[in-house]
Amino acid sequence: MMARRIAEQGAKILLVTANVGSLFEDTENLQKVWLKEFFETVKAHKPHFLALHCQECGGKSLESGVTEVERFVKELMAAQELKDYSRARVYIDESYESPERFTALGSFYFIHDSLKNVSEFDFEAGMFQKVTGKEIRTIRQQKSPMVQKEKFPADFFPQCQWSRKGFIRTRWGLSSCDFDLVNVHLFHDAHNVVAWKESPSYYAGIRQKAMDFVLQRISDERHKKLPFFLFGDFNFRLDARPLFEHLCSTGTLEAITNTNNDVDKLIFRETNNDRKVILEVERKSFNYVDPNVFQANNGTSLLQFDKELLVFKDRLDEMEITFPPTYPYSEDVHHAKQYNTTRCPAWCDRILMSTSAKHLVAKPEDEREEGEQENEENSIVYDNIGPNVCMGDHKPVFLSFRLPAGKGNPYACTCRCCVVL
Repeated sequence: MMARRIAEQGAKILLVTANVGSLFEDTENLQKVWLKEFFETVKAHKPHFLALHCQECGGKSLESGVTEVERFVKELMAAQELKDYSRARVYIDESYESPERFTALGSFYFIHDSLKNVSEFDFEAGMFQKVTGKEIRTIRQQKSPMVQKEKFPADFFPQCQWSRKGFIRTRWGLSSCDFDLVNVHLFHDAHNVVAWKESPSYYAGIRQKAMDFVLQRISDERHKKLPFFLFGDFNFRLDARPLFEHLCSTGTLEAITNTNNDVDKLIFRETNNDRKVILEVERKSFNYVDPNVFQANNGTSLLQFDKELLVFKDRLDEMEITFPPTYPYSEDVHHAKQYNTTRCPAWCDRILMSTSAKHLVAKPEDEREEGEQENEENSIVYDNIGPNVCMGDHKPVFLSFRLPAGKGNPYACTCRCCVVL
């Protein structure tokens, strides 16, 4: 009965991205809460195909983190909440002994019993293979048959050349649709004041270069071009220079320099009102007088400063953001809804897609039958996980939708990233 319903309505898909680095610093508290909230999301949306992309697997420690990653994987694989998912594929990058290759990425895929004929692409053989059973595959080299993994070239960000940033790509076939799922981790802001000096920032330029690298790699001529979903920690930040001007419109700036005459601290003060400090910014410090502005109305009034995706507007799409900035939250379980004062809050964790993939997610208005409404069963939900509990410094983000049924594989990828390199 369930299989017949999927054939008629299409498979429910749940995509989740989570920077899990914090979980390995406090496995007893944070990890248990995180798993509980994750399973609650799965229960609420009842996906037939579940994809979880994790970044910073193992936390800050490399070799000692491997044991904790193995425990985390076993916990997921053996979870009673996932008992009806009889097929699974897990890919963990464990090439920690080779810093030039290590990305600390982990990609998890779970397939419900009721979903038939799911296949996965073998990049070496150039063909799809039927998915059966559960398999955990560690990646200790640059290439693996079922994944495309690459770390960004060291010269992209010379100051942080051993940072664990890169991507892992898998390719899937289900409900008569083929598509790519790409786990991405882009470069961070290393210095808050440096991020403020230019608009767009120096770091935004590095992330743009890395994103271009990903799009070129997944759209080259080696394999057929398909719709794709990119979800991970993109580290997108709010455009600091105009943002600070907006937040401190009634104040004046005092820029403090170091011995090399470089600005390394910013202090914005009220013009009057006893010169009260409005905002104070240092390398790893961001203290604003009214942090509630990032939570009010889910912080969406500040989306005007979320500009990094605009560069890719003709290549990438995203559903509307209606949740608060996903980073950097306090890792204190007693202050789950507060942000750390290390960085300016931003929507770092995202689920992006090619134009052709968006057609798989959202049925165009002109294709709906007269009077057809989007009910809860078929609704598209783009939101964060665990808004009221501590999930670490990042809130996971998910996208729930239903694939179109009975259309074969009609969506050739015609977005610019596929036809213009």
